[in-house]
Order: sequence, then C-alpha cells, then structure tokens
Amino acid sequence: MKRRYLLIPIAIFGIVYSCATNPFTGKSTLALVPDSQILPSAFQQYSTFLKENKVVTGTADAQRVVTVGTKIKNAAEKYLNANGYKGYLKDYQWEYKLVESKEVNAWCMPGGKIVFYTGILPITKDETGMAVVMGHEVAHALLNHGQQRMSADVLQQLGSAGVGAAVGNQSESIQKIAMQAYGVGTQYGVTLPFSRSHESEADKVGLTLMAIAGYNPDQSVAFWERMAANSGGNAPPEFMSTHPSNATRIANLKALIPQAKAEAAKYGVTFK
Repeated sequence: MKRRYLLIPIAIFGIVYSCATNPFTGKSTLALVPDSQILPSAFQQYSTFLKENKVVTGTADAQRVVTVGTKIKNAAEKYLNANGYKGYLKDYQWEYKLVESKEVNAWCMPGGKIVFYTGILPITKDETGMAVVMGHEVAHALLNHGQQRMSADVLQQLGSAGVGAAVGNQSESIQKIAMQAYGVGTQYGVTLPFSRSHESEADKVGLTLMAIAGYNPDQSVAFWERMAANSGGNAPPEFMSTHPSNATRIANLKALIPQAKAEAAKYGVTFK
C-alpha cells in the first residue's frame, strides 16, 4: 500500500517538471509525452493511413490543398520568427493530401501531416473556405493539442489507479460504483470541456494564421454557417460534445475577427 501512495509525490514532481510554454498562447501546458516520441509515431501513422486510403492527385482540388496548406505553414513561420521562435518547427515534415471520402472532415497530425477529405469540399467551396479549415487544423498541431491529450490520458490513468487504491478494501459493488463515477466525472467534467477548449483555441489561432496568409477572416463565419446547415441540427448538446456548438463557435469567431485582422496588419496584410 505504501508504494501506491509513494507514486503520488513522484507523479506531482513529474507533472511540475513536464510543462512547456506554447508560443501561440503563452500558456504553460502539460508535456508528459515528449515530441521525440510523438512525431515519429505520427509520421508512421500518416504513412500507413495514406497507403490504406485513396489519395487524390492531379486535380485542381488536390493542388488547392497544397497551395492553401503551404500559405498557412508560411504564415505560422512568419508569426514564430517575428516573436522570437525561429526554428520552432524544425522537426515538422509538412505534407498536404486530399483523400477520397464522404466524411466531412480534415485533420493535421503532430508534425504537420495534413489530410482533407473530399467530403468537406462542397462546404469549403473555395480557397478561402479551405483556409478556414486548414488554419484550424494546423493550429491544433501548433498548439500541441495532441501532446496535451496524451498527457491528460496519463493523468487520467493515474487518477483511476488512485481511485482503485482508495477503494481497494471495499466490496466489489462499491469499487464498481466508484470507478463508474470517476469515469463519468472525468468525461463530462474534464475530458469534454478540455476538448472544447482546444477547439476554441484552434479557432482563434487558425483565424490569425489564415489572416496572415492573406485570407479574409470574415469568411470564417460563412463557412461555419454552412457547416451548421450541413449538420441539419443533429449535433448533441454542447456539454456532451467534444466541440463547441455551431452557434457558440460563430459568435466567438465574430468577436475574434478584429483581433486576427490587427495581427495580420503587422505583416502588411490588410482587408477592406
């Protein structure tokens, strides 16, 4: 039993000394899993995914994914260089692929590995709409959200072990109730709000990136209105979702647009 409790101060010590400051938010975030482990794994998973799915090449849409992705990447580098973080992305290996799928989605893995599904193209409509999505997805990687989620999983496992130790001498039914309560509590009290905060952070940084890249952030509102229409009102209540509601997201974007334009103006990019 003493060994179990000894793990607590060790875990706290590890957490205190496993934080990193993100240049886009200025926040200190958990980094229990180092990039040296994350990036090679992400690159391998991306390679496997491309082999197992149909990559679209030689089309205007495929080229547009590369064009927009490159502009967003350049915008990120401009921001980082201007703020004293030159070389911050040295371990990134950028790739931009269009993949055949009806799924309305896109994603960016740690290290700059990007996929757009053809299913989202009718909603992005044009290059600017694609920049809204690209900026958001790239922002997830730049904000180290994957690393933070992995770190949160480590903490959740430690918490589960702690609950198990605390009720280890209780009846099986009490142990079961305690573990279920812990699972539900962390799901709705920690995991989902954590995920929604990541989405909001990615919206904010993505808006800035698209603006620096020369894409009018005003168009982000129109894109999310199209996304809302596409959902048909079938989204779950916000507190049960990994994402903010469309209404919340649109309201937040409207409030953030002036800030994104002001940031872009520092790089000589202005909008009428």
